[in-house]
Amino acid sequence: MKHLPRKRFGQHFLTDGGIIDAIVAAIAPHPGDPMVEIGPGLAALTQPLVERLGRLTVIELDRDLAARLRQHGQLQVIESDVLKVDFSQVAQALNATKLRVVGNLPYNISTPILFHLLKYVDVIADQHFMLQKEVIDRMVAAPATSAYGRLSVVLQWRYAMEDVLFVPPESFDPPPRVNSAVVRMLPRQDVAALSLEVFEECVQVAFSQRRKLLRHTLGRWLDARGFSGSFDVQRRAEEVPVQEYVTLVQQV
Repeated sequence: MKHLPRKRFGQHFLTDGGIIDAIVAAIAPHPGDPMVEIGPGLAALTQPLVERLGRLTVIELDRDLAARLRQHGQLQVIESDVLKVDFSQVAQALNATKLRVVGNLPYNISTPILFHLLKYVDVIADQHFMLQKEVIDRMVAAPATSAYGRLSVVLQWRYAMEDVLFVPPESFDPPPRVNSAVVRMLPRQDVAALSLEVFEECVQVAFSQRRKLLRHTLGRWLDARGFSGSFDVQRRAEEVPVQEYVTLVQQV
């Protein structure tokens, strides 16, 4: 029975064989890799991945799709909202020190998923995700550009990222109204230690009114915390490089 895509789950199923091959090549799965796929859907990526891996863990919220996936003997199915999944526990269950995480993420909740995974970056070897092209442009954006924002700063602190593949709308059924792309995310090893909660709050406040000078937003946030160091608040949020935000939060 044909599965009808569900809008509430943001379902767009990948159908282009050439694009699927290119994504698998970018991921470069090896037999035995402890890999987790988010949102396997109709198994377009799942099948070629598991053929190379031997086994694969998948996270699927749609109960009908989860039931189908359970019929595949080489898949371990976690039927859950990915935002509720503890990836540390998944790694432990797979007896793995590091997970490889992949997926065609639902575009309506892609940013919350990326922030959720940040909490588990210590157990992640790499991530390959298909996302809206505009989101990936923001993820890899340089300072002083219109795409540079909260997503750029927080993710660039923790990952080296690369836009590896363009995916047009006609590669899906139904076609989304936007262009897509695949991003590679490699956790940085030399990352500065800081409170993720404070860092996210700092960056969110800074970009809350991105057209205003930081003295109106971040300046007040720093004053409320009794910050006595030096930081130039006569700039806009998009003019501040990632490392300056990191250094600031370490001093707060």
